[in-house]
Amino acid sequence: MGTMDMNESASAVPAVKATGVHKVFGDLHVLKGIDLTVMPGTVTVILGPSGSGKSTFLRLINQLETLTAGSIEVDGELIGYRHVTRHGRDVLQCLDEKGIARQRSKLGMVFQRFNLFPHKTALENVMEAPVHVLHMSKAEARQRAIDELGRVGLDDRLDHYPMQLSGGQQQRVAIARALAMKPEIMLFDEPTSALDPELVGEVLSVMRSLASHGMTMVVVTHEIGFAKEVADQVVFMDEGIVVERGGPEIIDHPGEPRFQDFLHHVL
Repeated sequence: MGTMDMNESASAVPAVKATGVHKVFGDLHVLKGIDLTVMPGTVTVILGPSGSGKSTFLRLINQLETLTAGSIEVDGELIGYRHVTRHGRDVLQCLDEKGIARQRSKLGMVFQRFNLFPHKTALENVMEAPVHVLHMSKAEARQRAIDELGRVGLDDRLDHYPMQLSGGQQQRVAIARALAMKPEIMLFDEPTSALDPELVGEVLSVMRSLASHGMTMVVVTHEIGFAKEVADQVVFMDEGIVVERGGPEIIDHPGEPRFQDFLHHVL
């Protein structure tokens, strides 16, 4: 097999593959059989009303919640479990914390709230995980943090504390913090919804830049313009199911009445 063929077969492995994913909290059936495939180097934008299960789905990918049923694979590897042989049979065994941490290291996640350490500067916030999780030297972590803060346009804010930064700047620090772990896939959970409207653009600009450089991204957002401009795949969820999916053109030509109604209210 030639190099090109090998690369083509490697790229055929989905970055994320969800199959029959269910999530139940008590009496609440939040996800009802989600099937979704995200290919490497693509941007998937998930749209839908509040309570449709979008954020729960992201949290399942990053193992912040546990599946009730179904499976999720990241880079072809089943998350949360490993295959073991018992009495000649292949069975699934739950991963320990170390195994979960190893799988989670492929993923960067940016939340609605920035969750920065208030007593640490932007630089120190971004250095924290490379030092304590990756066990990098402080000098190496410092350089990586400087690079990532530069990547999000904050090279002039290294020594500022969160309270000295705008909401948009704080969210960009949070993005730099995720990027400092060198993830293969970035998950964004409504990253602009807590921001004042005039600050949304600077965060979306960073996300556009990441997309243009081939970062695999799964984005839960209400930013319809961003979805039309950047998404390779648009997924509309409602009441725990995928109602409609397709390219960004489905935003202008939605087929499902529920999607039409949602767009009518947000546009």
